[in-house]
Amino acid sequence: MNLANKLTIFRMLLVLVMMVIPFVGIQGDLGGVAISWIIMDVIFIVASVTDKLDGYIARSRNQITTFGKFLDPIADKILVIVAMIILVSMNNKIPFWIPAIVIVREFMVSGYRLVAVEKSGKVVAASIWGKLKTATQMVGLSLAFIDKNSFGAFFSGNLTGAEFAFNLVVTVILSISVIATIFSGYDYLKGSKDLFKEQ
Repeated sequence: MNLANKLTIFRMLLVLVMMVIPFVGIQGDLGGVAISWIIMDVIFIVASVTDKLDGYIARSRNQITTFGKFLDPIADKILVIVAMIILVSMNNKIPFWIPAIVIVREFMVSGYRLVAVEKSGKVVAASIWGKLKTATQMVGLSLAFIDKNSFGAFFSGNLTGAEFAFNLVVTVILSISVIATIFSGYDYLKGSKDLFKEQ
C-alpha cells in the first residue's frame, strides 16, 4: 500500500478518534472553549490536511490507484458529515439543516457519478462550486468547533466584540458552504437529462 492510501486510511481512523473524544470526559477549558472541543478541532484540521496531502502525493508520485479513487472521496465525506453531526448533537452548534443538505447532495451526486462512469466511462470533475464547497466546509467547521456560540447567534444582539465578530465569520463561511453545496449539486445534475436518456 502506497503512502497516499495510508494517509487516506489514517484520515478515517482520525474520524473514529474524533467520535470517541466526547465520551472520554475531558475536563477544563482554554479561553472559555472546552478542551474536548479544541482536541476535536485539532483532529479535524489534521484530517483535513491529509485530504489535500494524499491527493498531492498520489499525483506527484504517479501513485493513483483504484483503491485510492474509491476510498479517498468516501473518507472526505465521512469526515465532513461526522464533524457536522457532532456539532449538531452537542450544544446545537450548527442547525440540523446544514448536514441534511450536505447528505442529500452527496447521495445525489454520488449516484450521478456512478451512472456517468457506467454509461460514458468518464469521471465527472468537480466544478468551481465543488471546490468552493470543500474549502468553506473545512474552514467553517474548523472554526465552528471553537466558537463559543451557535450558528447565527450574533443575530440575537447578545454578543459583542470578538465573540460577535467570530460568530459572524463562522456563520457567513458556513452559509457560503451551504450555497456552494446547492450550486455544486445543481452543476452535477443539470447534465443528467441527457445522461439518463435511454440509449
